[in-house]
Amino acid sequence: MSIIGSNILAGASGQGVGAGYTIENSLRFRSSASAYLSRTPASAGNRKTWTWSAWVKRGNLGAGLQSLFVAIDGSATNYVQISISSDKLYFYANPLVSGGVVLTTTQVMRDPSAWMHIIAVLDTTNATPADRAKLYINGVRVTSFTTNNAASITLNADAYLNAAVQHNIGNRQPFGNALFDGYLAEVNFIDGQALDPSSFGEYNADTGVWQPAAYEGAYGTNGFYLPFSDATNTTTLVADSSGNGNDWTPNNISLTSGVTYDSMTDTPTIYADGGNYAVLNGAAIGTDATLSNGNLSISYGATTPFLATPATIGMQSGKWYWEIPITASSGGTVTAMVGITTKSSPNEIGSYPGANTNGWGYFGLNGLKYNSGGTAYGATYTTNDVIGVAFDADAGTLVFYKNNTSQGTAFSGLTSGTYFPAVGDGSGGATFSAAINFGQRPFAYTPPTGFLPLHTGNLPDSTIVDGSTQMGILTYSGTNGDRLIATGETGIDGEVNFTPDLVWNKSRNTDGYGALWDSVRGGTNALQTYGPGGELNSEGGDIDSFVEGGTNFGTGTINASWGNTSGSTYVSWQWKAGTAFSNDAGTNGATIASVGSVNQDAGFSVVTYTGTGSAATVAHSLGAEPKMVIVKKRNAAADWVVKHASLSSNDSTLILNNPSNQISYSPSVWNNTAPTSSVFSIGTNSASNSANTFVAYCFADVEGYSKFGGYTGNGSTDGTFVHLGFRPKFILVKCSNGGFDWHITDTSRSTYNQADTVLFPNLPNQEANGAGYYYDILSNGFKCRNLGAATNGSGYTYIYMAFAENPFRNALAR
Repeated sequence: MSIIGSNILAGASGQGVGAGYTIENSLRFRSSASAYLSRTPASAGNRKTWTWSAWVKRGNLGAGLQSLFVAIDGSATNYVQISISSDKLYFYANPLVSGGVVLTTTQVMRDPSAWMHIIAVLDTTNATPADRAKLYINGVRVTSFTTNNAASITLNADAYLNAAVQHNIGNRQPFGNALFDGYLAEVNFIDGQALDPSSFGEYNADTGVWQPAAYEGAYGTNGFYLPFSDATNTTTLVADSSGNGNDWTPNNISLTSGVTYDSMTDTPTIYADGGNYAVLNGAAIGTDATLSNGNLSISYGATTPFLATPATIGMQSGKWYWEIPITASSGGTVTAMVGITTKSSPNEIGSYPGANTNGWGYFGLNGLKYNSGGTAYGATYTTNDVIGVAFDADAGTLVFYKNNTSQGTAFSGLTSGTYFPAVGDGSGGATFSAAINFGQRPFAYTPPTGFLPLHTGNLPDSTIVDGSTQMGILTYSGTNGDRLIATGETGIDGEVNFTPDLVWNKSRNTDGYGALWDSVRGGTNALQTYGPGGELNSEGGDIDSFVEGGTNFGTGTINASWGNTSGSTYVSWQWKAGTAFSNDAGTNGATIASVGSVNQDAGFSVVTYTGTGSAATVAHSLGAEPKMVIVKKRNAAADWVVKHASLSSNDSTLILNNPSNQISYSPSVWNNTAPTSSVFSIGTNSASNSANTFVAYCFADVEGYSKFGGYTGNGSTDGTFVHLGFRPKFILVKCSNGGFDWHITDTSRSTYNQADTVLFPNLPNQEANGAGYYYDILSNGFKCRNLGAATNGSGYTYIYMAFAENPFRNALAR
């Protein structure tokens, strides 16, 4: 069984990779309770220069104005406000600029599964007008704005924040509500200094991910530090720990045991007793459902049943416990269906009354258990009951508890797959509300012995914690002639922390065919993905050598599609193999000989072989079953044939140089046989097996680093969510039952959400922006944000290949 995604729970670990400064507490802000903090300084501080820093985990997405930090008067004539609106980050300051809007990010922040670090800086004393207002996200200054009026701020002007007026965290009082829903941690305000991110964080040497660091400087007169660490009472919970005594007043913050308890151990750092906890997935909300209270509460209406909302963390091994208190119902009838599902997008649990077998649930209305149909199981449940769920993924058993009384083993044999906690509506016709608790607040009951809460502190370290050590991306401009294109070279953006064995280049601003080189065939042998042509040799300007961090292009005039023409811009996708192998016929299950290079840790190999025209097997040396195999004839024309685990049959084929649907060729391309951990099979079709030479690129799933799967579109701008178990940096997508182009999205070209910059392997076209190719790159996968059939058509099926920046265990929202 392959290991999929680093947020697939496989057992507890300690702080793990990059353990350092630890944040152990956060504060939940429930907009449904009008929760916020307030404080009025006794006297004004520095109104020209200050820095605000906080770690933020969002709850409600797409809501109206949500204030993070505000100073405002009752007339709203004077105010400063850091807020989120329509999922964008806003910096307001009136009357510093006309209309009040200083900065509005182009970037949208729609990841409810992980934390992000936000810094806002005002410094009207700065001699550079554009630097008088700044925003930083995860250690990087934001430079793309839909509104940017920072340069309009008058030198040495006084802003309203730090005046002796009411300040708020999480709301906009006294001028009406603008309530934040979500979590804040490690809130610092520095009065009188304009600081950069290095005062509050650093890059982890092992993972490359931005992480918190302790602030060690002075705070100034009205400065404060809120660690939310003392839960003795709500007053101590929001007390200032800077030494200044600038304490805050809690408004509608609760420490009452139960669903309203707001002191959380959900934090942006991994430690033995906590980390980033699972919540219900705000990027995959079930039909007729509404999330609230930091995505720990859910309400279902009465109109459409069945489609459940899954959690953000999946389980594949280990023992896990969570609770679902039922908080309200219509007429005492609870139509809640609680349990698990193998689908990370909205899906039925237990299929009542359908025939869906992707979920296993316990139904409140009648006490039955449901998978494909219902059978007798336990007691009914209603408002104020607490349903505990204990899932042993190792033994494959699922047990439900009603108010701490076991209802017995509901299901067994659930030992293969990735399972997500989920809450759904079992029948419709009535409304109900429930909360969910994965352990970020105290459980109502003691979990069964050995069962753990769902958070990143209980995840194992992934074998690959920094994707750039195995797969890298560079962007650059061509110059003609001899050229080193590698990490750290002048004019090169991106990171490749290895010597590549596969290099795939594509021109961005000019039409061109794109080219692939690999270390097994040699740098003078290019293959182009547009069209069926064979290798192009001795064209001049090919790769002279594969070097640490990239490649060295030779002299000569080079086609604009290849890699180094003056005036052209490029992207270079690169993969590491690195260990040479040779398999004779009759060894490792192969019937024909092959040679190549393999990286078993990263699930990638380059294989070359000479076909025979008779059905055969070829050793790939991965040591795991490949989920995707791409084969190309080298010394004659033939289509690029692609085998993928999510196609409809073992003989189904896609063509990389063609937008056509999957097809089963006759004669067979793959001998109608699934790959094994040793070999892939080839039939007698000349595209994969004739008396010619061939190259195959083979890929296997690797926990937290790569995944090759499929999804079904829903035809909505609130599109299908695809769980990967990591934050991707490279995604290739192809509709398998519609004639739409292959397309590639990556985070080097789309540096923020929504990601809308694509290139087409099967077309000579230059880079396209938008036009129906919209994705949100999330900490645990990606979400389609358009209704176009190329990416998310209703009922269309898609295959993808994806590679990680970082596993979910270490990933941040963006």
